[in-house]
Amino acid sequence: SFHTYTIAVCVEGAEYGALFHSYTIAVFIKQPFPKYIKSLLKTANTMGPVELLHMSVFSQSFSPCGRFLAAGNNYGEIAIFSLCSALSPEATESSQKPIVTFKAHDGPVFSLLSTDGQLLSAGNGEITAWNWSELIKKGIKAVWTRRPQYKTSLEMPEINAMVINPRDNSLLVGGGDNNIHVMDLESGVFKMVLKGHSDYIHCLSVREREGETLSGSEDGAVRVWDSRTGSTVHCIEVYKYEDCARPQYGKWISCLTTDSDWMLCGGGPSLSLWHLRSLTPTTIFPLPGCQRQTSFYQDLILSVGDSAFLSHCQLSGEVRARIPCSPPSLYTLGLNTGSTEHRVLTVGGSSGQIDVFTNFSYRAFSLSF
Repeated sequence: SFHTYTIAVCVEGAEYGALFHSYTIAVFIKQPFPKYIKSLLKTANTMGPVELLHMSVFSQSFSPCGRFLAAGNNYGEIAIFSLCSALSPEATESSQKPIVTFKAHDGPVFSLLSTDGQLLSAGNGEITAWNWSELIKKGIKAVWTRRPQYKTSLEMPEINAMVINPRDNSLLVGGGDNNIHVMDLESGVFKMVLKGHSDYIHCLSVREREGETLSGSEDGAVRVWDSRTGSTVHCIEVYKYEDCARPQYGKWISCLTTDSDWMLCGGGPSLSLWHLRSLTPTTIFPLPGCQRQTSFYQDLILSVGDSAFLSHCQLSGEVRARIPCSPPSLYTLGLNTGSTEHRVLTVGGSSGQIDVFTNFSYRAFSLSF
């Protein structure tokens, strides 16, 4: 019989960031199945203290109502937390635990995204949809699973980023095959592939008004695409700009977000603010290490990366605050803007804890797998 296993391979430069590729392999094992292998598989499916010690939270997404938080880890699990319970004055330690945890994918869950009614999760080579209405009632049943059109049926590259283009109700996914795959959410059909990057894709962003998609890659480039035609409009090689370059960290782009005519990006190069009409960097933020995720928030820039600190920066480049967090390294940052009652900022990284900030200036408490 055939059995599939997921392995993670560390690539060059991992000392500066979690540069891991995930691969799924198929192994043919002759029956009868050896007893010792059955024992190993049984052990592997049990979350013990070693697995908990090495847990990382890579992704998170809030429910459309803003009352629940989904988080994905390196073991392919998704946990659903109730923000109502966790933020209640009567909250107990159990209120900070998931209402349900389930195995969603064989490989790490690098990306989560919510639509009006569904939670989309990305594993190795596949996207799966779950109904939020069922998840909050602890109902674990996938609505659908789709695979982009890869070169071969055996190819299962990781999917690192997903974003929705509201203009045509399409889902864009990018990852280990260096391409962006565009799926029509209505029909579930992949209708276009955006090709141009020479290495795997870390992050995506959409400029809806301009009809553009932006992608950041391991190859050091931010590409601006025409969402309608799929052609490259601009290619910004950030590491070639002297003010941004940090050769000691590499050239990879790990985070990217946009707001009107402005773009934030960073990774190997310093986190920087760019004016997209002139394609020039206007501000360089003096943050240590590689930044993993960043966001515009009012008149601030929020950022997390290879340290245990959430950074608050002004648009001028001044670092206003660096707030301590529980995980020693941070991978994901979430802003719950869908609910005024449960408006929080959440941060996850290299532990099973997700820090919750109620006023964004200090950690109120932590959720945990």
